[in-house]
Amino acid sequence: MNGACRMCRTVVLRVLARQFAATLIASLCLSSPALAQEATPMPTFERLEAEGAIIGQVLVDNQNIFDLDDPKENNWLYRLANTLHIRTRAGVIRRILLFKPGDPVVAQRFEESERLLQNTAYIYEVLIRPIAYNNGVVDIEVVTRDTWTLDPGLGVSRRGGENTSKYGLKELNLIGTGAAIEWQREETERGRTDAYQFNNDLVLGTRSRFNYTYFDGYTGTSQFISLVRPFFALDSRWSAGISGSTSDQLVSTYNNNVLISQYRLQRNTTSVSAGLSRGLVNGWVRRYSLGLDYLEEKNEPVGGVPPPNQLPIDETRVSPFVRFEVIQDRFLRTTNRDQVARPEYFLLGFSTNIKLGYASTALGSTRSAWNYSATLNQGWDLSRDRILVAQAAAAGLYADGDEEDRLFTGSVEYYVPQSNRAQTYVAIRGDSASDITQTNQLSIGGENGLAGYPANYQTGDTRVLFNLEQRLYSDWYPFQLFRVGGGAFLDVGRAWGGDDTTNGDPDWLASVGVGLRVFSVRSAFGTVWRLDIAFPIDPEGDVPSYQIQFYRTIGF
Repeated sequence: MNGACRMCRTVVLRVLARQFAATLIASLCLSSPALAQEATPMPTFERLEAEGAIIGQVLVDNQNIFDLDDPKENNWLYRLANTLHIRTRAGVIRRILLFKPGDPVVAQRFEESERLLQNTAYIYEVLIRPIAYNNGVVDIEVVTRDTWTLDPGLGVSRRGGENTSKYGLKELNLIGTGAAIEWQREETERGRTDAYQFNNDLVLGTRSRFNYTYFDGYTGTSQFISLVRPFFALDSRWSAGISGSTSDQLVSTYNNNVLISQYRLQRNTTSVSAGLSRGLVNGWVRRYSLGLDYLEEKNEPVGGVPPPNQLPIDETRVSPFVRFEVIQDRFLRTTNRDQVARPEYFLLGFSTNIKLGYASTALGSTRSAWNYSATLNQGWDLSRDRILVAQAAAAGLYADGDEEDRLFTGSVEYYVPQSNRAQTYVAIRGDSASDITQTNQLSIGGENGLAGYPANYQTGDTRVLFNLEQRLYSDWYPFQLFRVGGGAFLDVGRAWGGDDTTNGDPDWLASVGVGLRVFSVRSAFGTVWRLDIAFPIDPEGDVPSYQIQFYRTIGF
């Protein structure tokens, strides 16, 4: 018995001795200057800027779509996807960055670079961080993860009582260059439309952007081409560009989704412009631009369908213009607002863009006319992560002592999170237009915010829409490919005024419903599949008792 006790004491003493030795070695290692330096966290970009640090190396780790070190993503399907996918080239990522070796550290440039990368379609995740700091020189690592950028475009949808099918081919990161190419065919009950597009935001390794788009469908044809060097960042100092378009389109007016009038519009445009800015100064950006717009429009009736009460006049306008833009650098990075578990950026500062042009008969215009457009944005970050965003826009023409083609729009959006998984969303939108029987018809129905009613159910020259949603964001992440959300909603709206033939039902309309949202987070297309069932409240006439909607969109 005594021998057994002595053996137990010996074992215990040996264990305690080993623990003491391990503790002593660990304390000595932690006191080592070299290891202590490794354990010290890196300074923030704000601190590096305050200390006058200079950027040394910029290392780019351009990762593939799936992380094969994660057991949940290491399977044959995801390995195949990584093999087939061509990663975004490191040089493309470097050209988007707003800093380079030898530059002084400016914290704002790192924040904006992350935002620019995150806003590209082909980047899923971004991390920019300092990894070494010695003698006033800091090395930077940029880690990105790609999205899947090839889309066959297959899909069906139902919205506002209308069915749509799509197929085609789209690639948003052609051989890793960031260029996009697309062919898409869309078929509806009204007809078929083919769309072709090529876009490159980094032409020949520069900041210039090239875009070409061509549409051919049941409403007509159109094409657009542009080459622009934009104000690509807040601190950009100049911009210049040229663009042009041609179109031959049927312009239609609907009421209760029934065709009321129609005419053919042939339109050609050209625009050139150049702008200057002092860049980002004390948190504000001011930009000044000059340019010239050319517009030619011809209108003619269509056989078999009555034209509007007054057919628009044929017109040519040659308009020199000035543009003034202001942006306040106040952006908020958040999640679970319009997306699920993906970074979102809200401009919470003030911004405006005002353009004023004058068409003169001396330059070949049909008549003298002022044309204008303006946008306004203001956001607020309120208490408890509540976000309020207000926007307004106006555009129109003033000629012969009268306003023409006037359109005013405004909206207020309010995000009220109850938790990271639940949020109330409230939005009020309003529009007012003139000449609605021509090109500015305002309609309301299942295709634009009033889910319980058919498309184009109510029309007029004034429109108001109220949306209330209780959104839910789950942590379900099936196959590491999709995020899932849903909720309930109430829609209230009305369109009224204008030509008597397009007034429709003059009453306020309302509907309630529930919906499911499936976010394809690993694809470049920001696709959100929406499945809603909505019920009109106290409908009149032959309105169906419910509407089922299934379609793709961008946000919640």
